[in-house]
Parts: sequence; structure tokens; C-alpha cells
Amino acid sequence: MLIANQLSEIASNALDSIGSSSVVGAWYGAAVYAMQIYFDFSGYSDIAIGLGRVFGFHFDENFKHPFICKDITEFWQRWHISLSTFFRDYVLYIPIFGKRRKFGGLFLVWLCTGIWHGASWNFIIWGLYYGLFVFIEMLIGKKRMKKIPVIIRHIYSKIVIVIGFGIFYFEDLGKLGTFFKTCFGFGGHGFISIADKISAVNNMYLLIAAVIFCFPILEGFKKLGEKSFAFKSVSSLAGTFVCAALLVLSSIMLVDATTNPFLYFRF
Repeated sequence: MLIANQLSEIASNALDSIGSSSVVGAWYGAAVYAMQIYFDFSGYSDIAIGLGRVFGFHFDENFKHPFICKDITEFWQRWHISLSTFFRDYVLYIPIFGKRRKFGGLFLVWLCTGIWHGASWNFIIWGLYYGLFVFIEMLIGKKRMKKIPVIIRHIYSKIVIVIGFGIFYFEDLGKLGTFFKTCFGFGGHGFISIADKISAVNNMYLLIAAVIFCFPILEGFKKLGEKSFAFKSVSSLAGTFVCAALLVLSSIMLVDATTNPFLYFRF
């Protein structure tokens, strides 16, 4: 309610006008859309986990701060864990590819992942797109991947992820093609527009908050609490008040908002 729904307006404004967007506008829109889906779906997963606890069920985490990943394989170990582990356990090892089962099963998993999201070509492209990068990382190997400087791995993974969410957004392949051209400077509308600057400035605090909350802040406080009993007591009390305030604020915004269906309802 507080972050995802606000980010959706920014993402829609930027990506729906992709035909007249600048290079920065295309990347900006896709990056904001990535955070929108993360906060929306991760938030719903946390609601499900919390409601499950109320009734005595313990569900595993579905998102573990995916944007701090250093490669695409790690990203999918942190993003939508229930889906990726299901396909890994029940599809990856289907023995229909003979000696090439490992790689054949890999692309079958990603094809199924794409189709699961919808019967549209962009979802199939999206699934195979991620499958290709996971395949490349498998060929490189974990040891050699770790030898690549961390900063380069972070930049590489974020570029791949942002483009991936652009593919996910555009069901119209014509607009998807325009998105690709615009991202790499062939859209014909310059590097950055005044509208991009205005949007970034007007939504500065929301964007900063969204980026900050992509990091494992609560885990950091918990580690500090383990070292200091006093800090743990204070943070626990403060956390209770913060959660109560967030619940009230979210409820007010929910009541005040127009119909806003769950983003993943159709998947």
C-alpha cells in the first residue's frame, strides 16, 4: 500500500509512453517497475506467511532481498522461491533429454516458468531469457564467477534484471521491440528528457525509500540486538510501535484507495 501502489503510477507513466521515451526514461521505468513488483508480491507473500502463523502454519520465505544478488542464479535463489524450487524439483530432473538432461531440463524449467505467467510470447521470451543467463553462468562455473570483481557482477546482474522486467511488462511485441531500441539509444528521443527529471525529483523520497527497503535492514538490526540486550529491548519495543503505525497508515490508504487488484491475481 505504501510503496508498491505508489511506484505503479511512476512505472506506468514511464513505460506506457515508451514510443516517445528517452534512454533514461526506459531504464527508469523498468527499474521502478521491478521494485513495484517486488514490493507488491513480496508484501503479499509476507501477508500470507503472517496469516499462516496466526493459524499455526509455517510457510517458508518467498523473497530474500533479491536485488542484493551478485548474479542471475543467486537472483532466482532469492526471488519467488516457491515457484523456482517447485519447477527445479519437479521439472528439472525429468529424464527426457538423455545425456543432455541437465541443460535440456534447465531450458524446460524456464520455458514452463514463462508459460506459467501467461499465454503470451513476452512471457515465453522472458522465461527463456533468464534461462539463457543461468545457462551461461553454469558454463562459466561458480568458482570462475566468484573471481569476477563484485562490482562488475552487481552491474551485470542489475542490467539483466531491469531488462527482464521490461520484457515482462510489454505483452505487445511491437512495444517490446521499441523498449529494446530505446534502452540502447535507438529510440530517437535523446538520452534524458525533462519529464524524466521532473518525475525523479517529484518522487525522490519514495524512490529513495524503495531502494533502501530493498536491503536487509531488519536483519541488520536483529544482528545488533544479538550483541546487546538493551538494544534488543529498545528495538523490539520500537518495532511494535512502528508495525502498529504502519498497519493504521496502510489501512487508511486501503480504505481511501480506488479498486487496486493484486498484481499477480491473473498468474
